[in-house]
Amino acid sequence: MKRDSRLSWVLHALLHMSQADRSITSDQLAGWMDTNPVVVRRTMGLLRDEGLLATVKGPGGGWSLACDPEKVTLRRLHEILGDGNLFAIGVKTETPSCLVEAAVNRRLTSAMAEAEALLLARLGEITLADLLADFAGEDGAAFATHRDGPS
Repeated sequence: MKRDSRLSWVLHALLHMSQADRSITSDQLAGWMDTNPVVVRRTMGLLRDEGLLATVKGPGGGWSLACDPEKVTLRRLHEILGDGNLFAIGVKTETPSCLVEAAVNRRLTSAMAEAEALLLARLGEITLADLLADFAGEDGAAFATHRDGPS
């Protein structure tokens, strides 16, 4: 089953943007994130619409961070991206006729709801600033790893 990695690559891109002294083009981001520039524009457009990014048109244009990293949580990004299910586990039949399968469904559904609530709560505690702090003391080396990156 293919995993949805949008949150991961958006975080990766936003952290690079926070360290850049210029706007970054969709083509550059697409190269760094190993995806298509159209996907980048569509995804970054969601973040722009929520006020997290700004765009600069024309030569030298691109995307730049327009928010305070202290105020942006991973949960908010998850919700903006419209990521649906956090887990790939599910029930076989939503309304089974078998009593055994119905019991399995109740327990699985309950456990998954509890796990999702815990994960969403934890994502709500982690900010972009927290992720940036993970690189403190590394002399910014982590941000200079992409060819033509925002070092």
